[in-house]
Amino acid sequence: MASEASENVDIAIVGGGLVGSSLACALERSGLSVALIEAAETPQAPPGFDQRKLALAQRSISVLERLGVLPLLQAPPTPIRSIHVSRAGDFGRTLLKASDFGHSAFGAVVLAQDLGLALAKRVSGLQQTRRICPARVSACRFAAEGARLTLAGGDGEKHLTARLVVAADGTDSFIRSAAGIATRTHDYRQTLFVCSLRAEQASNGNAYERFSDQGPVALLPMADGVFGAICGVAGERAPEIAAMDDAAYAAYFQSRFGWRVGKIQATGKRTHYALKQVLAERLHAASVVLMGNAAQTIHPIGAQGFNLGLRDALSLARLLIADGLQAGTAEAYAASRLDDRSRTLAFSDGLARMTANTGLPAHLLRSLALATLGSAPKAAAGLVSGAMGYRGSSRFEEVL
Repeated sequence: MASEASENVDIAIVGGGLVGSSLACALERSGLSVALIEAAETPQAPPGFDQRKLALAQRSISVLERLGVLPLLQAPPTPIRSIHVSRAGDFGRTLLKASDFGHSAFGAVVLAQDLGLALAKRVSGLQQTRRICPARVSACRFAAEGARLTLAGGDGEKHLTARLVVAADGTDSFIRSAAGIATRTHDYRQTLFVCSLRAEQASNGNAYERFSDQGPVALLPMADGVFGAICGVAGERAPEIAAMDDAAYAAYFQSRFGWRVGKIQATGKRTHYALKQVLAERLHAASVVLMGNAAQTIHPIGAQGFNLGLRDALSLARLLIADGLQAGTAEAYAASRLDDRSRTLAFSDGLARMTANTGLPAHLLRSLALATLGSAPKAAAGLVSGAMGYRGSSRFEEVL
């Protein structure tokens, strides 16, 4: 594509976070040469490897095990054996038990940082992937036959040509912008606070989701009986909540969540971030595809973000392993993600908006839904199947 000398690869994955690293692992037996480009100073410190608690769908757990990632975790994932769902001001509640649906668990919880480090270890042993780190894509030019990337790093500027570029570089994706792919943004005007906490009752595999006018509150089971705590607040209150000391925040969380796990005894270090939905208007352009947060950054309600991004990665891997890298691969990938993506986005955004609605009709509908699901587990079978990750192609695992 250009007269200057440059390295040539089949696939350039831009972004070495959770989704980009998972794709590299899935492509190990594809026979394709892969470059994984990460801007972080060290392979162990991409920005996505933080203290967030990730609820992994059961299907995601299975996939990560097949990819050889699970054995590298510092601690095994904590199973989610039951989910208690309620909303302040509504009657009815839902208690879903995995055993009622013939499963030992709906999924499991890991620290994003722990999963990121396990993926970094796995990537370091891959034969088909070369990690380029630290390196930032400073310019790119796309054409039907491939792309030319300019990389800026500690040892100066270099060039890389790739037959296909994968944008896995997050919500503010440089690659997506360079490819001319527009986005639609919805601001939920909420800030999400995340921490660990200990309560009188140990977690013991129980997850809780509590909705309110102010935003969602959730507890996820973690190791040693600790909970991962998530609390959504109105954006204008974020500075006030952030300034609270641990005791004040524990009392605030208690007032929002209630006493289902007894008195909250201690909270850990808190992080927070604004909640926005950012959706790419298309998933491909000439020689580039989008996945993970670069394709869709969604509300964390329902815990679908990483699980959807992992299915993005597996969809592309299945196409490349089954059919090779062809002229129509980008279009085929985008088509393969239509149904799963649209259904997951509708579930996540719809749940966020419906549970925040304060009108009487929404109150009655929510109460009826919670009462129905709580008394008739079979009515929740479709919801449970989707939450466990069984959307989209059933052929992902065939390629792993």
